[in-house]
Amino acid sequence: MEVIEAILTRRSIRKYSREKVTGNQIEIILKAAMYAPSAMNEQPWHFIVIDDREKLNLIMEVHPYSKMLKEAGLAILVCGDERLQLSKGYWVVDCGAATQNLLLAAHGIGLGAVWLGVHPREERKSGIRKIFHLPDHVQPFSLISIGYPAEEKPVPQRFKPERIHKNQW
Repeated sequence: MEVIEAILTRRSIRKYSREKVTGNQIEIILKAAMYAPSAMNEQPWHFIVIDDREKLNLIMEVHPYSKMLKEAGLAILVCGDERLQLSKGYWVVDCGAATQNLLLAAHGIGLGAVWLGVHPREERKSGIRKIFHLPDHVQPFSLISIGYPAEEKPVPQRFKPERIHKNQW
């Protein structure tokens, strides 16, 4: 799949078939995430691959929009490590870039995925932190539900020329 096609056709997929996501596919997705740009090339991220049904069920208890995890093959928790950042506060931006790369890579290899926001919701962060025993310097940022898509979504029209400004507002 071409890059522009992947960007324009990626959708949030919340329904999955029972087909298993392979270890090779997970590695491809994580590699793409780790190739995201980051401030001063800090790469302040960690990833937790979650395929344990018990853990996925616990997440559904603390994240109000995570019911699709019931059908998902797995989830990946993207975390920012405050000890790895040289530029204070940029772990959020860096983890956002890694999350986008992860989503595009999943789509590019035929998987469906959806970004479940964790940061900055303290109640979600607290619940996730407890489930995964995160150290204080590691912040949960996003949770990505992944599986083989069992739904198709049309490509909406999102290009809005009226939001483009040249040289000034």
